[in-house]
Amino acid sequence: MQRSYSLAHLTVMELAPPAMIRAAALAGYQGCGLRLLPFAPGGTAYRLMDDAALLRETLACMRDTGLRIPDIEIIRIEGPLDVESYLSFFEAGQKLGAQHILVTGEDPDQSRLIDSFARLCEACRPYGLTADMEFMPWMTADSVRTARSIVEAAGQDNGGVLIDPIHFQRSTSTLADIRQLPGRMIHYAQICDAPAKGPTDTAGLIHASRHERLLPGEGDVPLKEMIDCYAPDLTISVEIPNTKRRAQVGTQAWITQCLEASRKVGEAGNPAH
Repeated sequence: MQRSYSLAHLTVMELAPPAMIRAAALAGYQGCGLRLLPFAPGGTAYRLMDDAALLRETLACMRDTGLRIPDIEIIRIEGPLDVESYLSFFEAGQKLGAQHILVTGEDPDQSRLIDSFARLCEACRPYGLTADMEFMPWMTADSVRTARSIVEAAGQDNGGVLIDPIHFQRSTSTLADIRQLPGRMIHYAQICDAPAKGPTDTAGLIHASRHERLLPGEGDVPLKEMIDCYAPDLTISVEIPNTKRRAQVGTQAWITQCLEASRKVGEAGNPAH
């Protein structure tokens, strides 16, 4: 079975959704993940919930190309969470036909983080959305195990764990942790590669994650073994920002290389489910 591949917005962050969708379609992707909320204050995001014209253009590009929007980004749970403030975000996701929300768990109060995540899951469920906790080694949700414990404690059937290979490589996570994850918790997964050794400080980790990812097969992440743990129809989000290499070859060539390398690795495994 051939997998579905979606281009993550971080790979081409400066492209507005319509341009991104057209570029992804030309390269051969089946979908795009869109960032509607910024990762940090002042960061790049495309607030389709506040821009009716851009939303219409995005929907038109989806119809023209046949591409879908599997996931939208990003809700950061850093402290007390006002779930009501995200209703327009959920509505935009529903209009786009999105299925998943990328969530990060950063609140140092883990009990409050669990409660916030549970309320977020409850609030986005009526819009047909899952909430998927992406662990990062500098956050409270810092590994597969921690993310799983938060999702399990929240007790919501639309809660999930999102696995990003570079964060897997830099955290204390193991392949056994992924193999032991209930399949119902893995709604989609990301793909990229990274060297075995990398930065250990937070600033270095963030920089490498945003600017220096490798194509699948170029680094040391056990990608084939990870993908063997996923269902055969699981959507793979191709998140491979590399500022230097993309500038050398151009955006269209880079995202095409990303897809080709991802397919080569992703379709070489024997899915376990």
